Amino acid sequence: MKGETLSRTRNIGIMAHIDAGKTTTTERILFYTGVSHKLGEVHDGTAVMDWMEQEQERGITITSAATACQWRKHRINLIDTPGHVDFTIEVERCLRVLDGAVAVFCAVGGVEPQSETVWKQADRYQIPRVAFINKMDRQGADYQRVLEMMKTRLRTQPIILQIPIGSEDGFRGMVDLLTMKAVLFEDESMGIKYHESDVPPELLDEAVAAREQCLETICELDDELLERYLDGDTDIPVATLVETLRKGTLSLKITPVLLGSAFKNKGIQQLLDAVVDFLPSPLEIPPVEGKDEHGRTVVRSVDGPFSALAFKVMNDPYCGGLTFLRVYSGKLSASSSVYNQSAGKRERVGRLVQMHANQREDVKEAYAGEILAAVGLKYTKTGDTLTDEDHPLLLESMEFPEPVISVALEPETRDDGEKLSRAMSRLLREDPSLRVKVDSDTGQNILSGMGELHLEIIVDRLLREFQVRAKVGEPEVAYRETITKPVKLHYRHVKQTGGKGQFAEVVIDVEPRTQGTGLEFIDKITGGVIPKEYIKPVEEGIRAAMASGVLAGYPVGDVMVTLVDGKYHEVDSSEMAFKTAGFMAFKEACRKGASILLEPIMDVEVVAPGEFLGDVLGDLTARRGKILGMESRATIQTVGVRVPIARMFGYATDLRSLTQGRATFTMQFSHYEPAPQSVAEKVVARFKQSGGAHGQGEV
Repeated sequence: MKGETLSRTRNIGIMAHIDAGKTTTTERILFYTGVSHKLGEVHDGTAVMDWMEQEQERGITITSAATACQWRKHRINLIDTPGHVDFTIEVERCLRVLDGAVAVFCAVGGVEPQSETVWKQADRYQIPRVAFINKMDRQGADYQRVLEMMKTRLRTQPIILQIPIGSEDGFRGMVDLLTMKAVLFEDESMGIKYHESDVPPELLDEAVAAREQCLETICELDDELLERYLDGDTDIPVATLVETLRKGTLSLKITPVLLGSAFKNKGIQQLLDAVVDFLPSPLEIPPVEGKDEHGRTVVRSVDGPFSALAFKVMNDPYCGGLTFLRVYSGKLSASSSVYNQSAGKRERVGRLVQMHANQREDVKEAYAGEILAAVGLKYTKTGDTLTDEDHPLLLESMEFPEPVISVALEPETRDDGEKLSRAMSRLLREDPSLRVKVDSDTGQNILSGMGELHLEIIVDRLLREFQVRAKVGEPEVAYRETITKPVKLHYRHVKQTGGKGQFAEVVIDVEPRTQGTGLEFIDKITGGVIPKEYIKPVEEGIRAAMASGVLAGYPVGDVMVTLVDGKYHEVDSSEMAFKTAGFMAFKEACRKGASILLEPIMDVEVVAPGEFLGDVLGDLTARRGKILGMESRATIQTVGVRVPIARMFGYATDLRSLTQGRATFTMQFSHYEPAPQSVAEKVVARFKQSGGAHGQGEV
């Protein structure tokens, strides 16, 4: 892609908390840019971007959807991301490849929990953002409160570029603080027509004060402008202010904030202007970095050899697997070969398609800066690097969280078992946050995911999309195990079978580590007491032993294992012998290391009318919840609490019953912590009664 075209490209994502209005905002963007010829609505299942049956039925976004549109002769590649915490992985992998983002906030709800989560994800990838305070027409809308929450919760510097004209159901438009013009929308049903006029007299004083504050913040971004401002020159051209705002946004020093009501068709055109004016083109982000075949850091510019990152794999009923790619450098052609550097395999690109939700448009070539999908890639999965085989490059991959909840699936017939196996293979490639294993004792398929809704959607897709008939068990908690005291363990593995025997001797120190740090294996062998070729098998044996703890068969984590001594035999020692020794030594260390059970703890935020606060708090306390804080606004109470996930199954139904259906809650994984003794005893007893099988609880 030529430099001029690249400079007129924006790769952005729409991100926010569930029900803040992301998909409605995206639908309006598609309408005003001419991609759609009628307005799609989430509430009646006609939203273009929510194309899955499960999305249309529930009125929520489950999978990220990509599309492209044009505004002011700029191409905007747009991805609408989910807002529910169970699908955070969808946001994570999209932000990994985007250059900018629009963060949508509800004018009533403000900065909600999932907004904080996705904002931190964007911080991690250093993504410039524009904020859109939506639902300004709602009762209780308060943009000033949202700005304060952005400062305190998100630790960003918001700069408001508009103030509202009218409030709540009287919201008619806004005053643009850069041009000092009023923007009034004429036709609420379509929102296409708006006109600019002078600032209403009753808002003039407020607008002048707001512009002065806005101007001061902008001038602080540029020394020359600041000097002019301090000298009393406030007649700064709008183009200069926009350019300075752009620099401040790209450097992550500020976040421009706009107002509107997507559902009432107000403010979308101004938001599109902000996307073009303030968010970066692919030329304005740093060149992509990766490793060559020797592990050396390589910087690759947009006009270098081909490189791309696969950030999403999706099953398509018409053309099989679709692999979504962000091209970082060079050119990719349909019917060409590429090299999967991550998998070490050559791939054939059958077709290239530009996606519009679930609609496809064939393209012949893709250039640096483009986001599109490839058909025909057999081995590529999420996070893999595709590159020119003669110029290899490995881009940084993505890390995905461990699942915290599981269900058991039992196919009804042998045919269903084969269908289930094929379906799970496709779903695992599509969703890297899923895990599946077959319990060797019960023969059940154990499916693990990020939450109840996540697993509910996957099971629903198995039944509908793949026509798999299966019995589904109740959700089970994904517990963990760890040790609480250091252990030194000497293990000797000797086995004589008549011919060549097995011999391996290891001495390991096992110590507990900080929660969430996993395994650290340290080799302190000196003098060749164990040959180097046998060190790796010891570590492999330890990792295999960690898959199933000694208390209740759950994975073991957060330990440091140091291999300090050992012995080998010239004839009888082998890799298998040392792997077995590592396995058995670690198991014994867990028995002597005072192993404990860890349970996943969730951060929960409940929003309920004040009249039900007592009942809500009492119920949360009964669930072993620890209240973190409460916030009151008008008649609504917000409660932050940490609760074990084991006590949150079915909470949505219980909360509706307690509050006459007027309360909502969000929940996301926080950390693991030691389970109470009474809980641990029940889990261990159930494990023993089942003959050492979880049935439906193991990850």
